[in-house]
Amino acid sequence: MNIYAGNLSYNTDDDALNEAFSEFGEVESAKVIMDRDSGRSKGFGFVEMSSDDDGKKAIEALDGTDLDGRTIKVNEARPRPDHR
Repeated sequence: MNIYAGNLSYNTDDDALNEAFSEFGEVESAKVIMDRDSGRSKGFGFVEMSSDDDGKKAIEALDGTDLDGRTIKVNEARPRPDHR
């Protein structure tokens, strides 16, 4: 399951995201999206969980909670629209 995590602190990195979600199951990947030009976090990221059940538990438990001083928004990631 692919999960969107938004309103992240600029201090939150891939490891912190992985750690927060790993409490709920196996994390396949955790990636904070960085600005190409400044190298700074864009304030959101994506987490890939190995099981849909674990992903749903993580979304329910983490949405609206505090991570690195920010109240984060967590939900199932929507597929990217085709850019043509």
